[in-house]
Amino acid sequence: MDSDGLGQKLNDLLKLENEPVAIKWSVKEPKNVEKEEGKSRFCNKLVKAMHGESFYATLEEEECMGGARYSGLKDMREFPANVQSGAFMVPKGLYKNIPAVQRSRQNETYINPGIFNAILFSPLKKAEFEPDVIFILCNAQQGMEILHANAYDSGKHGLGADAVPVCSSMAATPYMTGKVTYGFGDVASRQSMDISPEEIMVSIPANDLPRIISNLREMRTKMFFKEE
Repeated sequence: MDSDGLGQKLNDLLKLENEPVAIKWSVKEPKNVEKEEGKSRFCNKLVKAMHGESFYATLEEEECMGGARYSGLKDMREFPANVQSGAFMVPKGLYKNIPAVQRSRQNETYINPGIFNAILFSPLKKAEFEPDVIFILCNAQQGMEILHANAYDSGKHGLGADAVPVCSSMAATPYMTGKVTYGFGDVASRQSMDISPEEIMVSIPANDLPRIISNLREMRTKMFFKEE
């Protein structure tokens, strides 16, 4: 994949204010990418990459329990009982009670633990690896155009993500389903990432990116998408 060229084309076509982020899961720690310094939450790793950093992280660099679990770096059974039950989320106001947490988790996506040891992050334009997922923080108009471009030649519908952590909805879900996924993030990630009220999130399986960019370019010649 020509990450530099595709990243520039995506920025030019959509006039993105935030750099798209390339994400890749790796069974081994890479030798050609620097390891993240210190710990951070999965969602903050996305912010670092949007601001130009390229790095990889292991479980040691993951600060958030959700980031470790949903990204496949740690087995849920290794967490304390109050995390496994979801009891810790009730006083925070995320759920009314433990049954609600458990029901919600039936519909959450996570990557099976024990497979990957590292996750790579980079601005798409600087990625020196083949990404698995492209994460984009954009406005609603730009998100709508990505979804139209996805459907343009395929008729495919994107997946709408619910109020689950970004590491699940915007990373594990597109990875596991192979489908473009859009959503609003969750309250914790929006606060942690300092996201404005107008911004939404879209993640694209990397294999679909060249097709979507080609479709965006062709759509610009059509009535509804012509630039004024």
